[in-house]
Amino acid sequence: MADLQQLQVQKAVDSAVKSLERENIQKMLMFWYSCCEDSREAMRQVHQCIERCHAPLAQTQLKKFQGCLAQCTMHCSDKAKDLIDAGNRGFQVKWQLETCVTKYVDDHMHLIPTMTEKISYPLGN
Repeated sequence: MADLQQLQVQKAVDSAVKSLERENIQKMLMFWYSCCEDSREAMRQVHQCIERCHAPLAQTQLKKFQGCLAQCTMHCSDKAKDLIDAGNRGFQVKWQLETCVTKYVDDHMHLIPTMTEKISYPLGN
């Protein structure tokens, strides 16, 4: 079940990134061009420039999102440990853990569009 939730999140994030790239490619190119001081730079240097300009923002947003999911997973794990300590059976604990993780993942899926907007903001959206 947790694997299914992880796959669901990964697909949603991948889709958001592809949509961001597809809808904003011209704006992204202009943003990166303005960021790079010397347009005569070698392609490798242009890629490094792009990374300097935009990658930190995207990475920051993704790290925040991953951090939220990690905190949720820790919370669910702590609840499962408490259930085990209280003498609950393994299948009950597993069900509670899966239910908890599923709830948090479902709740956080709604944050992906907001994260995408924050990443696209410097592009003039």
